[in-house]
Amino acid sequence: MDTPAPLDIAHDGPIARLTLNRPDMRNAFDDTLIAALTGAVQAAVEDPAVRVLLLTGAGKAFCAGGDLNWMRKMATLTDAENRADAAKLARMLHTIWSCPKPVVACVNGDAYAGGMGLVAACDIAIAADSAHFCLSETRLGLLPATISPYVLRAMGERAANRYFLTAERFDAATAFRLGLVHDVVPLADLPRHAEALCLALCDNGPGAVQASKRLVRDFAGQDIDAALIADTVERIAAVRSTDEAREGVSAFLEKRDPAWRAKR
Repeated sequence: MDTPAPLDIAHDGPIARLTLNRPDMRNAFDDTLIAALTGAVQAAVEDPAVRVLLLTGAGKAFCAGGDLNWMRKMATLTDAENRADAAKLARMLHTIWSCPKPVVACVNGDAYAGGMGLVAACDIAIAADSAHFCLSETRLGLLPATISPYVLRAMGERAANRYFLTAERFDAATAFRLGLVHDVVPLADLPRHAEALCLALCDNGPGAVQASKRLVRDFAGQDIDAALIADTVERIAAVRSTDEAREGVSAFLEKRDPAWRAKR
C-alpha cells in the first residue's frame, strides 16, 4: 500500500488548504514534511489564484513538533549536518512568516514545540477549545531556538520567559490570553469559523491585504519618528493611485461589489 503524502494540498477557490497529514505521528514533522510544507507555501505564493493559505492538521493533533525518531537520528549527524538540517526547519518557518499572502492556522488539536512555532509564524491563529500547547524542548534537553523569534513575537518576552524554561502545558484559553491565538471556538465549529475568516480576507483588496501585512512586519516595534511617518505617507500615496484602490472606492460609492470579490 502506498504511503500517504505527509502534506495534503487542496484548493477551494482562493483558499489553499495545507493539511499536515501524519495523524499516526500526531503530525510531527520530519525532513520530508518540512520540505513539503516549504514547497507548498512557495507554490501558493506563485499561484495568482490563491489569496489565502489555511494550515491545519489531520486527526486529533495540530502538530507535535519534531518526530522523535527523526530527532534521534540527528544525534548521530556531524555538526555540519546538524546545522544544515536545522537550517531547513528555520527556512520552513521563515517561508510561512514571510509569505506575502495571509496564512491562517486552524489549530484543531495540540500544538507542541515546533508545532507552536508553526502557529506563531502564521498571521492569524484560531484554536479549538480542546487544544493544548507546550514548549516541551527543555524536557528533552533541547531548546526552542528556531521557533523562538516567532513565538516571542506572538506571546511576548514575559510569557516566553516562563514557558520556554518550564515546558508547562497550557490550554487554549491561556493561549488566547497570551496572544498566541486570536480566537478559541468549539472543535465542531472550528472548520466553519476558519473558512469564514478566510473568505472575509478574500473580500478585501488582495494588494491592500498584502501591503497591510507588510505594514505590520515593517513597523511593529519601530520608533514613531520622522522617517517612519514619511514612510507611511509614501505608502498610502502610492496605493491611492492603483487600479485596485480606484476600483474599491468606485465600488463603495456605487454600492456594488468590487471586481476582486468572488460571488457566493
